[in-house]
Amino acid sequence: MPQQDAQQPWEWSETTWRGHVEQVRAGRSLAPRSWPGGARCAVAVSFDSDHETPALRDADTSPAKMAQGEYGARVAVPRILRLLEHHRVPASFFVPAVCALLRPEEARSYVAAGHEVALHGWIHERNTALSEDEERTLQHRAAEVLESVTGTAPVGIRTPSWDFSAHTLAITREMGLRYDSSLMADDEPYELLERGEPTGVVELPVEWIRDDAPYFMMERFASLRPYTPPRSVLGIWQDEFDAAYEQGGVFQLTLHPHIIGHRSRLLVLDELLTHIAERGKVWFTTHRELADHCRSQAVPALGTP
Repeated sequence: MPQQDAQQPWEWSETTWRGHVEQVRAGRSLAPRSWPGGARCAVAVSFDSDHETPALRDADTSPAKMAQGEYGARVAVPRILRLLEHHRVPASFFVPAVCALLRPEEARSYVAAGHEVALHGWIHERNTALSEDEERTLQHRAAEVLESVTGTAPVGIRTPSWDFSAHTLAITREMGLRYDSSLMADDEPYELLERGEPTGVVELPVEWIRDDAPYFMMERFASLRPYTPPRSVLGIWQDEFDAAYEQGGVFQLTLHPHIIGHRSRLLVLDELLTHIAERGKVWFTTHRELADHCRSQAVPALGTP
């Protein structure tokens, strides 16, 4: 388990609180000078194909919880792939290794359809609760599984639960991954710093307001309930895209098949993609291609992760 500070935060020395703040920071902006094909805006749609793994991680193995996850694979993923094909949109699928082992044909179907498969942990573990050795072992095992199943080595990672331990960035650098998509220090891509040192790792920032889970999740025996109607969420995401379009930036979206894949919610994604396409001059891209484009335009050039 990670070591906790013995003192209370208000008792920390300046060295201590500065050390926490500066461990992983946003470096220079990597917003490129231009987008491919003269596009006005880049759009990066992603799916965290978690399925049963968040419940398995918490040892909640009830058939009801397993069924909720199974819906994502059984019903939602085929719908999503058809919708992406209809709109001709490439996407990035962040896949826990356990999901790839449970359904290797699903992971391969992403690649066959022209999408990206990237790292999303072993069993959607909370990496902040792991020792350094445990986190390193699971991240390497996950990468080996995804490469074995899909035939393609992943080049990027989204940490489960979007969090970093004290060791996450160092492990990511050791593995030579080109990008991360877990942090929230900007609207546009930037280079990650580790204790002030440029790392060469491109950060493609996420945000909870551009994620379906905060709006639609529910826990039967807790107070968590979906309070925002799907079409109200559509309005939020359209506004986020419109602002990115006007600023010539990136619109990044994170979705989960078992959450967005229900009928009333997938209509929202359908309408959103139609809205985006109607604006014209949009570059639909995977996270891998987005990171590589930002890297190629960086001046001075990015170093090796």
